[in-house]
Amino acid sequence: MMKLKLNEGEHPHLPHIFEHHILRKMSFTQSLMFGYSIVILVGALLLCLPISTTERVRTPLNHCVFTTTSALSGTGLTLHDTYSYWSLFGQIVILIIIQIGGIGFMSIGLFALSFMGKKIGLKQRATMRESIGSVSSGGVVKMTRFILKGTALFESLGTAALCFWFVPRLGWAKGIYFSLFHSISAFCTAGLDLMGYFEPGSSLITANDSVILNIPIIILLIVGGIGFFTWSDIVTHKHHIKKYSAQTKIILVVTVLFYLFGMLDMALLEWHNDATMGDLGYGGKVIASSMLVTSGRDAGFASVTVANLRQTSIMLLICFMFVGGSPGSTACGIKVTTFAVMMMTITTVFRKKKSVEFFGRRVDDTTVRNASCITTLYLVLVAVSAMIITGVDGLELTPVVFELVSAISSTGLSMGITTSLSDISIFIVIMIMFFGRVGGITFIVSLHNNYASNKSQLPEEKIML
Repeated sequence: MMKLKLNEGEHPHLPHIFEHHILRKMSFTQSLMFGYSIVILVGALLLCLPISTTERVRTPLNHCVFTTTSALSGTGLTLHDTYSYWSLFGQIVILIIIQIGGIGFMSIGLFALSFMGKKIGLKQRATMRESIGSVSSGGVVKMTRFILKGTALFESLGTAALCFWFVPRLGWAKGIYFSLFHSISAFCTAGLDLMGYFEPGSSLITANDSVILNIPIIILLIVGGIGFFTWSDIVTHKHHIKKYSAQTKIILVVTVLFYLFGMLDMALLEWHNDATMGDLGYGGKVIASSMLVTSGRDAGFASVTVANLRQTSIMLLICFMFVGGSPGSTACGIKVTTFAVMMMTITTVFRKKKSVEFFGRRVDDTTVRNASCITTLYLVLVAVSAMIITGVDGLELTPVVFELVSAISSTGLSMGITTSLSDISIFIVIMIMFFGRVGGITFIVSLHNNYASNKSQLPEEKIML
């Protein structure tokens, strides 16, 4: 039997062995999922330490995994109030995980390699392409630098703007820390907050009419949710809209339509609802509606008590959450491009056209199939998970579906049932959040290392639909 003997100074061989025997056998998407899993587990172990809580108690591992998965995926669902339960150490751990999840751990790794002057190979580029949702490996390193610079810029500006609200109330040190935390959480569309300092579990409800607090967060949510590739296109071509890619045009058009439709709906349904916005002034209602629509697509900052919304508003929020943000952004969901492709596919069938088209460009059949696969997969997962949770915990269907869609789209809004979930339901929500973070296609591809190309075609047969 062969034994591996390690003497002093021989430890450098361990990474070499690990890389050859484990990492090199992984596909690009498997490496991506492996990296996210490591971040979640390491963060959970740190949160399990007594130093991570204000009461210096050990938190159950499944609660810590839930918290780190929520932070990494940018979901914002919580089992414990972030400010009152977690200590400063625990909050910083959560904040770091939010940042890693927002810009992608591969972005950080690739930047570190580039900074140290290391050669970045094809595998690293391909893995990075999967991580940020790029269509090609070309210009990945340049895009990584753009992502990191853009993130630093917007989060710094957000911190400076939020200081005008937090510093007068908390002082300089605590005010700057609160501003930084909420700026990062908003840009990464995480929805985790420290507003429990003012009232545990209140989110932004205690200041839902504040322009100084809400407007910077809304802007950060929009910027983070639009996506890095869209901003790169805008920065490159500026006001020359005709030069924008079809994807950029789709994202901008759908985003604007969603906000206009959402604001109109909230104005009609919640304007006079005393349980949500009825007691607010005109300006407060506009701000609260804007935050609800924005956060309903990207993050979990609650401007009103979600459980008190009218049923139509809840259904609209479920649809918004399901669609989510843009590809290559800090947001999740099926993505606005997937939604647009599905809608145009329906239009194509009615108009009896041969292909799906946007702005004078044809969408390839693989993209159409992937869009159908993603949408169907998300729907099936939500439906099956909802049946299990309602059966196990005996909860009503609407809040459970709301919670699951919020989890799979990494939104974080809740109707208040998170803390009522059993261990089995918590595990299901953890898996749903993780699935939403890595994405449907990435998750499927990761299950298979190699693909056998089948060049032969079976005989065709018509099937009635």
